Amino acid sequence: MGNVFGRKSQPSRVTDQDKAILQLKQQRDKLKQYQKRITVQLEKERLLAKQLVKDGKKKKALLLLKKKRYQDQLLDKTENQISNLEQMVQDIEFMQIEMKVIEGLKIGNECLKRMHEIMSIEDVESILDETQEAIEYQRQIDEMLAGSLTQEDEENILAELEAITQGEDIALPEVPDEALPDIPEAAHVELERRKEKPEKEMLAA
Repeated sequence: MGNVFGRKSQPSRVTDQDKAILQLKQQRDKLKQYQKRITVQLEKERLLAKQLVKDGKKKKALLLLKKKRYQDQLLDKTENQISNLEQMVQDIEFMQIEMKVIEGLKIGNECLKRMHEIMSIEDVESILDETQEAIEYQRQIDEMLAGSLTQEDEENILAELEAITQGEDIALPEVPDEALPDIPEAAHVELERRKEKPEKEMLAA
């Protein structure tokens, strides 16, 4: 319960222009209903006037036709009012569209200003100059290499590039899996004798 009452109400998205458009459309619809009702009534009175003429009651028929004429004039005024209301609705709706366009242009201009503040014209020119220098330097290197490398060099370079691209490693010799042979007993005795001989010569000296 506390969360419900403590929740902040969301701002209404219905603007004053939206309310005005709704009221104008409601007035237009009421006038159209009135126009339809009067049209039906006038048709009935026309038939009644025709019947009165047949019955010889011309004065009553004349009075009814005068009333009908007055209501016809009201219908014309109603039609004009409906047209005016519809025109006002269109004008307000078009104004809303214009306001959105202007707001969009305003936001766009602010973004451009911030971008211009972040990067000045001098910065852009400096970047372009550095890029052009790098392109020129690369072109000079390409020209130098193109004149000094043979066709065989080009093929070797392409082969090496292909190997690097595919992740191939340089082939190394295989290590033998066989164990080393044992030293014979006689060779082992001879090796020990050679180690002892220099020691005796040093003692004699």
